[in-house]
Amino acid sequence: MKKNLFVLVALITASFISFGQAKNNVTDFQTTNRVSVSKTNQKINVDGKLDEPIWQQAQMATDFWNKYPTDQGHAPIKTEVRFYYDDNFLYIGATMYGVQEYIVQSLKRDQGIMSNDGLIITLDPFNQHTNGFLFSVNPYNAQADDLLTTGMEDEMNFSWDNKWFSQTIREKDRWFAEIAIPFKTLRYDQDNKTWGLNLIRSDKTRNEFYTWTNVPVNFKGFDLGFTGALVWDAAPPKPGSNISIVPYTTSAVSSNAKENSATKLTADAGIDAKISLTSSLNLDLTFNPNFSQVEVDRQVTNLSRFSIFFPERRSFFLENADLFSGYGIPPIRPFYSRKIGLDDNGNPVPIIAGLRLSGNISPKTRMGIMNILTNKSGDQPMQNYSAVSVNQKVLARSAIKGYFFNRQSFMTDLQKTENPLNEFGRNGGVDFNYTSENGVWNAWHGTHFSMKPNINNNNFYFNGGGGYSGRKFDIIIHSDYVGENYYTDLGFVQRIENYDEVRDTIIRAGFRDFFNNISYRIIPKKGKITMHRLNFENYIVWNLDGSLNERSQKLNYNIMMKNSSRFEFGFTPQQTNLMFPTKFVNDDTAPPLPTGKYHYNTVEFQYSSDSRKNISFNAEIEYGKYFTADYTQYSFQLNLRQQPRVNVAVQFEYNSLEFPAPYGSSKLFLIAPRFELNFSTSLFWTTFLQYNTQANNVNINSRLQWRYKPMSDLFLVYTDNYYSDPFMKNKNRAIVFKMNYWLNL
Repeated sequence: MKKNLFVLVALITASFISFGQAKNNVTDFQTTNRVSVSKTNQKINVDGKLDEPIWQQAQMATDFWNKYPTDQGHAPIKTEVRFYYDDNFLYIGATMYGVQEYIVQSLKRDQGIMSNDGLIITLDPFNQHTNGFLFSVNPYNAQADDLLTTGMEDEMNFSWDNKWFSQTIREKDRWFAEIAIPFKTLRYDQDNKTWGLNLIRSDKTRNEFYTWTNVPVNFKGFDLGFTGALVWDAAPPKPGSNISIVPYTTSAVSSNAKENSATKLTADAGIDAKISLTSSLNLDLTFNPNFSQVEVDRQVTNLSRFSIFFPERRSFFLENADLFSGYGIPPIRPFYSRKIGLDDNGNPVPIIAGLRLSGNISPKTRMGIMNILTNKSGDQPMQNYSAVSVNQKVLARSAIKGYFFNRQSFMTDLQKTENPLNEFGRNGGVDFNYTSENGVWNAWHGTHFSMKPNINNNNFYFNGGGGYSGRKFDIIIHSDYVGENYYTDLGFVQRIENYDEVRDTIIRAGFRDFFNNISYRIIPKKGKITMHRLNFENYIVWNLDGSLNERSQKLNYNIMMKNSSRFEFGFTPQQTNLMFPTKFVNDDTAPPLPTGKYHYNTVEFQYSSDSRKNISFNAEIEYGKYFTADYTQYSFQLNLRQQPRVNVAVQFEYNSLEFPAPYGSSKLFLIAPRFELNFSTSLFWTTFLQYNTQANNVNINSRLQWRYKPMSDLFLVYTDNYYSDPFMKNKNRAIVFKMNYWLNL
């Protein structure tokens, strides 16, 4: 198997590299799209008025191109963006013409960047087309910022927050934005006087996007492979010292009826620090961090046999997260930060301290080092988590990456005897990611291993594949090999642990898999439909002895409309060789489903209405078989908006499983209304309710946030959990107050 996989990857990589290089006709955007930035000694008042005389003298970035729904021709409306700098700031002045009406769904920071009118600025200071920065404002001056990396899989997570300044002014047919980005906020090489730059304009009334460079419709607008040039008239100024200290204090009143504990009052304090060691390398420190301001996980209904990958929400783990989490593929990750400071149920484990060193140590080399110490929690001893990762750019847009992760437990000798595998867990590996210069061809391969006490075999993970992204076709081919002794104490492997209901035990089973996806898109030149998309997906899993474990195919057809509504039809045939007796219903009298081969099919229909309207909805129906059960799912979400201050979303999901006797039945409800009130761009109130019969939980989470100074916040959070059966019997509740202050030294 290993030999075959290596041969497959070698063939894919060689063919992609040769074909991609031979057919590379990519336009040199940095020759055709150039804008200069000059130094000014005049004071620029960031008020959105653009009334300083120098703004009329600056060279403009204009003549934007259509990006979506078509990339043909120039944008129908005009956008003008100008640049200046002084010793401390990079200034950006922009005028967005041709407004019909303003669509802004939220005033919160980092929210809804692609569903609002807005202007996005992407900067690549090293001009290596691999890493950069994103800044955005909407017409109501709600800011968004993020770090960009090549091959971003989950769009943007807006984990990176820093201090910069902006102001906007709205007029009847245009709006203005004035922005000042401190040089100490950025990471750059002073010797480099050409930065990568692109600009994205969102016009939601027309449901269109425009970019300064002509980015093909099959690529993301913020893809760093399609940047123009921001040309400096001299070397950029030294950023100077950049040290930020963020102390916090918190107090809480809590009770836990589930554990019969009395109401108690607690108080705590801690501190975070951000220190720029060089203009491109940053050190983050945290002492006794507290994440009480983080919203709770959105609950889901899980009908599968395996655990679900929940996203990380804690900012300390999100910034530069790709350095550590960008190995493997989404269901198989050697690094999953939720293993640090959270138990298996998502409950917090006290973190004593942590540090993270991340950034560029040379224009082509990125490095990340993380070390975190957690305290005792229940029967779990203190733990130390370490992670080291290095990314080396090769060729035009490719990288070789290597990592080593370690979890070390401070166990007693008795604990080591009782649970020897819990003493430590270590992982290492090397990945090669190839991207052709024009971004059309991709290939990847990874070799990974794990180390546990007294385990020396079947502890490897291999993956490899390739892809093509064209105007009409997208193709992905991928394969994995996971040994049964491949452990990831800091990671996530979805299907390696299997629960045997009869023996009431977890059984580890290695596997091989193969995945391929082929998509074909049609982009009409006229009419109400912006895109037809036909997609075929195939996924096969084998046990390590070569026998079939699972197979599924999915064929679906999407229609995307000019008004942002969408239709989708899908058909999914599946086959599962159930290796262990499994129960899918919460019925103590029903026996588990026996082992054997099962064939079952489902069909689905989805519709999403015009998301620009104040009232919109999403609806989905799925019907068919799930193993031997008659299966039906109804899902509906209603969105109500009074822009830009009020957002209400009500999600409803119903799942019905009707197995033949005696295997029982199950009816599962998930109801989750969410209320968001934006008083201004600095004061927000969000309330989230979740009723989940599968988890037997009713959750209430209400959070008031006041950003009283840039990057300085006051939070008041109320959280409450009840049983859904018996209905509304309390489990626990808490009221938490937290205040932090961002201090620049």
